[in-house]
Amino acid sequence: MRSRRALRFAALALALAAAGGCRGCTSSRPPIHLNPNMDDQPKAIAQSASDFFADGAAMRRPVEGTVARGALAADQDPALWRGVDAAGEPLADSPVEVGEALLERGRERYGIYCAPCHGDNGKGRGVLFERAGVQSGDLVADERIRGLSDGQVFGVITNGVGLMPGYAYQVPAPDRWAIVARVRELQAGARP
Repeated sequence: MRSRRALRFAALALALAAAGGCRGCTSSRPPIHLNPNMDDQPKAIAQSASDFFADGAAMRRPVEGTVARGALAADQDPALWRGVDAAGEPLADSPVEVGEALLERGRERYGIYCAPCHGDNGKGRGVLFERAGVQSGDLVADERIRGLSDGQVFGVITNGVGLMPGYAYQVPAPDRWAIVARVRELQAGARP
């Protein structure tokens, strides 16, 4: 019993001594790297000169058509690009004219982005429900969803809600308005 305890103590002391030796120490020699390709990379420092480019500058001009931060169309027309009025409140009605071309685009985009969860008919029983038993929002019968304004539906598509992710990066704003038109068409019962 006593020898076992002494053995444990010796092992602990040895482990502490080994750990203390791993602190590192200064050395005049460079470190050994098995893959040194990331240690020394050629780069251009901002505002410096360069013999590589004909204009002598290391920094490159922005690509033609580059949009500066804060200069996006969304900043100029919040109704069309963010679904809100000048005061920041969600729009009651869509700012785009609903025609057959917009509805057709909405049917196509809805089929790609919304139908997997909400189903082709908007009743919340898409492929996600069939395969995993996860009920999505019923866009047709749920009075809470039916009561949302067009701007609020646009905002949900843009930012997501609950388990639904936002589609701001996948679906451009004009297509989100087309999806809003498709949701309203489903709710009206015109094309189940």
